[in-house]
Parts: sequence; C-alpha cells; structure tokens
Amino acid sequence: MPGDDPDTDRDATVVPDDTDVASDDTDAVSDSVDAVSADRRREIIRATADEIRGDSSESRQVAAILYRVSDLYDPDEDTSPEEIYLNVRNIVQVKTQGGLRPDEDQ
Repeated sequence: MPGDDPDTDRDATVVPDDTDVASDDTDAVSDSVDAVSADRRREIIRATADEIRGDSSESRQVAAILYRVSDLYDPDEDTSPEEIYLNVRNIVQVKTQGGLRPDEDQ
C-alpha cells in the first residue's frame, strides 16, 4: 500500500539531468586551458632549465633533460614520451660511462 514503505514510496518528481550540458562546457574549457597551458608549461620548464644550468656537469645534465621534456609541449617538435625516455636514458648512460668518448687508458 502506498506510504507503507518509506524506502520504495519516494517522490517521483523528475529532475532534468544537466550533466551532459555541463560536461560539454567543461570539456570545451578543458581543451582551451590545455592549449594555453602547453605553451606556458614549456616556458616554465625551459626557464627552470636555464635557472639550474651551471658550471657543474650535473646541472647541465639536468638542464638538458628538462629541455628534452619541454619538447613534449612544443608544437614544432615531433616527439613522444617514449622517445624522451630513451633520450634521457642515453644521457644518463653517457654520463655514467664518463662521456661520449671515455678514456680507455684509465
């Protein structure tokens, strides 16, 4: 009988679902923010690389890695995270072995 069970006898008022419209608006804003922020991200990463670059080989190495990562946000660069990973791995390996042409007499 209606009204006997409060769990099943709920108000049947239909509320319009605005989530689709809100989702479309959010997606449009997200896309525009992503487009703008890619340029800004690249600028910040490269500025950081310039700031930390110093006289030590370690600081130059980290700066080189940061510049390589910033290429992800550069529309003129055709690169992928995998390519950047391989490049960074190569930088670290070269550093570990003592440079591009390690002196084999040591």
